[in-house]
Amino acid sequence: MEYAGESEILNTRVFDAPRSAVYSVFRSPDSLARWWGPAGFTNTIHELDLRPGGKWLLTMHGPGGDYDNESVFEEVVENERIVFRHLGPVHPFVMTMTFEDAGPGATRLSWRMVHETQLSSNLSAFFSNANEQNFDRLEAELRGDR
Repeated sequence: MEYAGESEILNTRVFDAPRSAVYSVFRSPDSLARWWGPAGFTNTIHELDLRPGGKWLLTMHGPGGDYDNESVFEEVVENERIVFRHLGPVHPFVMTMTFEDAGPGATRLSWRMVHETQLSSNLSAFFSNANEQNFDRLEAELRGDR
């Protein structure tokens, strides 16, 4: 994990799966609902229109309650890049996800979150840790652990 700036967070991990497999678990609403979010969360995907201008509406169900989220996809390049703007309810940001080859059958996935406002160090750490938990859950989904 890296703090690239006071409003920017970068998380990167190499997964033991080809780019097409890593990308596919994001575009499938059923799969995405199983692994999205930090530990202890489940999801209801209401809409996932993975194309520029398409909406992503979900409710994250966590220990502290339910959290409705709305995002709009700005750029989608299959197996390479997804950019979405998280509109709310709080902490608006732009997420850029890049999928890169990292050796035979491996993929480097990078998430760059750029928040509209400066983050406190506590909030930066919270988002970075939540992203790492999200990567853990993605890793389990790719292995077929359910």
